Amino acid sequence: MKNSPYRVAVYLALILAGFLFALPNVLPASVLERWPAFLPDRPVALGLDLRGGSHLVLEVDATALQDERLRTLADDTRRVLREAQIRTSGVSTGAQRVVVQLREPSQTEQSLTPLESLVTPGPDGRPDIGRRQTEAGRLELSYTEDGLKRMLDRAVEQSLEVIRKRVDQVGVSEPTIQRVGPNRILVQLPGLQDPAQLRALLGSTAKMSFHLLGEEASPEGVRQLQDAEGQQYPVNRRVVLSGDRLVDASAGFDSETREPVVNFRFDRAGARAFAAITEANVGRPFAIVLDDKVLSAPVIREPITGGSGQISGGFTVQEAGTLAALLRAGALPAKLTVIEERSVGADLGSDVIRKGILAGIGAFVFVFAFMVVLYGGWGLVANAALAINVVLTLAGMSLLGATLTLPGIAGIVLGIGLAVDANVLINERIREETLKGKPALTAIDAGFRRAYATVMDSNVTALIATVLLFSFGSGPVRGFAITMALGIVISMFTAVSVVKVAMLSIARRRKLKTLEIRPLFGFRPVPDGTSIGFMRLGVATMVVSAVLALASLVSLAKPGLNFGIDFRGGIQMEVAVSKPDDLARFRAELDTLGLGEVSLQTMGKGDRLLVRVERQPGGEVAQTQAVETLKAAMRAIDPAASFERSEVVGPKVSGELTRAGLLAVVLAALAMLVYIWVRFEWPFAVGAIATLVLDVVLTLGVFAWTRLDFSLTAIAALLTLVGYSVNDKVVVYDRMRENLHSRRNRSLREVIDKSINQTLTRSLYTSVTAFLAILPLAIWGGSAVASFAVPMAFGIVIAACTSVFVAAPILLLLGDWRERRGAVMFAPEPAAEGAAAKEPVR
Repeated sequence: MKNSPYRVAVYLALILAGFLFALPNVLPASVLERWPAFLPDRPVALGLDLRGGSHLVLEVDATALQDERLRTLADDTRRVLREAQIRTSGVSTGAQRVVVQLREPSQTEQSLTPLESLVTPGPDGRPDIGRRQTEAGRLELSYTEDGLKRMLDRAVEQSLEVIRKRVDQVGVSEPTIQRVGPNRILVQLPGLQDPAQLRALLGSTAKMSFHLLGEEASPEGVRQLQDAEGQQYPVNRRVVLSGDRLVDASAGFDSETREPVVNFRFDRAGARAFAAITEANVGRPFAIVLDDKVLSAPVIREPITGGSGQISGGFTVQEAGTLAALLRAGALPAKLTVIEERSVGADLGSDVIRKGILAGIGAFVFVFAFMVVLYGGWGLVANAALAINVVLTLAGMSLLGATLTLPGIAGIVLGIGLAVDANVLINERIREETLKGKPALTAIDAGFRRAYATVMDSNVTALIATVLLFSFGSGPVRGFAITMALGIVISMFTAVSVVKVAMLSIARRRKLKTLEIRPLFGFRPVPDGTSIGFMRLGVATMVVSAVLALASLVSLAKPGLNFGIDFRGGIQMEVAVSKPDDLARFRAELDTLGLGEVSLQTMGKGDRLLVRVERQPGGEVAQTQAVETLKAAMRAIDPAASFERSEVVGPKVSGELTRAGLLAVVLAALAMLVYIWVRFEWPFAVGAIATLVLDVVLTLGVFAWTRLDFSLTAIAALLTLVGYSVNDKVVVYDRMRENLHSRRNRSLREVIDKSINQTLTRSLYTSVTAFLAILPLAIWGGSAVASFAVPMAFGIVIAACTSVFVAAPILLLLGDWRERRGAVMFAPEPAAEGAAAKEPVR
């Protein structure tokens, strides 16, 4: 029971290191510039929802990539067979293969040898191209599964490099460009709030080529391509010069017309080829093609031998700059499709930060005051540990290089309420040991020891839900999971280890004989010795629960959940307008755009509109086109309109998020079932899962009744509630298990009633602290976290009630059923049966 000086020194060193790592988050940039190099100087990075910027998820079009590679394979096949003097009557592509028809069937075996040169084995020796003879004189070539995988992998890696070069061209600081999954790339650009510019910069393949214009009877074949104005050009299929030979491109102005143009320059080989082409084709039109669109088709008036040229096509200054950046960075190896797009304005981001800080301060003040009222001076010890917890959480985020998002702030705020859960549990245990007559130091040691297993169980269940949320969530929701997980793990250090050292030190320094943990004003809502017969109300509470569950299920059928953009896809914009009273005009004008259902809702003081447009038929491309149409219409109605936030979610992403959300909730419930089954017995697990399902159903009913957005943030609320709900039940279960081991001729009903009364104070106090922590988020957090904070506040109340009035009656029902069949839950231990020790007194 004596504090080890080495342990105290280690704790102080950890706390000091945490303060040093957290300090850069509160220091101004001018101070950090002069900060000593040996001290931590990296603050937590802010997410785009807090500092503004654009977020895009791009997907490599695997089908288009395969088609292009097959066309290249067909050209290579013609070349190698021609070089081997093997004549063909046709080489065509289709059905994901290249079909070769030989003129001489007798050359079938002979043709396999030159085709071998087209095959590239992988690191494991597996070929990327398969060849087979279907009949005499007919061969088929196709990419193997391993070859397709390697092809896609190379395309994504090359696309990453090209995207990095393109982003460097526009000078965005601290960009995030990373691979997500097998064929997707995440791009986040702080400060760039125009997704259209980002889409143009990253979504264009930028494959530039030079072609001669030909006639319909041209032997090379002709394609009809359009320019920006819709004019058709008969462009020869053969590429006379590739854009790969470009070494530089820059935006400029034509010396005569002063129109924006793009100047380009070739390398030596490209310059020689360009000179030869222009010299041989004086008087012929020459098409410059970018991604199958004709940029310009000037007539070659004289040979161009300088290795440079100019592209003019009616560009704006911004378009010329973007095209020059694309050409400098090089072409993408495959087409990229924007499947998710989000942007936040800087003003809105700063407003979100202000609300988040206000909610955090409010939560800390509420919980701080409540702990002092509950435990007086000992509450100050718990509050000091709580402050250390917040500091160490920020330090952990800085150390890990994590990003702080608005849901992440919500995670810190909620963690404030959950962190004191352990302190409440420990303080109540110490009170019990003191009431048994134990001296101060013995009571502290016994209280911490007996509470430790319960604290561990409750934190593990919360961590299970948090890990699943991180695994199946995306974007800012993962930020919530990180801060919650850090807060839970760190609370095991601050609320248990640090507080124990502090309490032992205070008791020794003051030479306390007994430890009195009493409320500041002497009032306890649950007096010592309380004995309420909760199980007598079991039937009535089960009936009430069934009625409420049925009402929730009915509300889920009609009116149903108000699914947000994450799950139904579509477009959502938050627009600041100068004419808030002109809502009818906005609605009338937008309904004429042919974008399907358009809903408008005023926000804030009426000077902002929330615009929602249904998912567009035609996939992701149609979605992005609809965004520009919508923005143009809004500016036509109100030229002063500014777009504070925009979100575009395609059908592919919305479907994936829906499946991931459902899977996360189901897996969380199953994980809780297994954990409680292992830690207790199966009746406890059944009772916990039954009430957990009830808690989720009732919370979904809250979403249906309040018409709050059901989005990824809502899934975060449900998973957090799953962890919190089981956490609440585990503490009651732990006391039941303890009492069942030493029940000595008491009935199961009496043991359950006694256990609930013993933990009633703790259940009430921790529910209030969690509610007080979440309340500021619901009040001041704003619309961005409303779908998390409001249901979570209801869920805390629901979980506290079901732990007592539903989980316990189910356990009694199953326990009585087992005992009638001769099986006893947690049979009394032999030592406990004859023990003369006093039972815990309340």
